[in-house]
Amino acid sequence: MKLKELRKLSKEEREKRLAELRLELIRVRSQFVAGKPPKNVKQIRNIRKEIARILTLNREEELRKNEAEKGKSNSS
Repeated sequence: MKLKELRKLSKEEREKRLAELRLELIRVRSQFVAGKPPKNVKQIRNIRKEIARILTLNREEELRKNEAEKGKSNSS
């Protein structure tokens, strides 16, 4: 999923997607360790990147929210 698509999702939808990706990463890694070759060699890397995208987007939103609250308290 691209960043544009992730931005369109609500926070709850992103959290759900994040949980799904973490489970999928565990599943793929365990298959890899067990000796079963992955269907897509880059699958683990792609999952990790998408997890990072979601976490980054969540952090950006958190910082924007904190900055807005800080601006409100300073102007009072």
